[in-house]
Amino acid sequence: MSNSTDISTYTLSGVTCGGCVGKVEAAIGKLSGIDGVQIELATGRMSVIGAGGADGALIQTTIEKLGYRVAEG
Repeated sequence: MSNSTDISTYTLSGVTCGGCVGKVEAAIGKLSGIDGVQIELATGRMSVIGAGGADGALIQTTIEKLGYRVAEG
């Protein structure tokens, strides 16, 4: 039985405060296949932890709908 976990990283723009971080983490955390989300406010880096089922396009669309810009990597 394989128990692999994937971690994807993204760079966010426009996330400038703890409230912004909370909104993004809550929205991404609700998506199917997501086990955890961590955002470093100082760098704008977001790590998304999933069990291989996280949809990168859906993650990006969700962030953009919140009014922020996002790039994978």
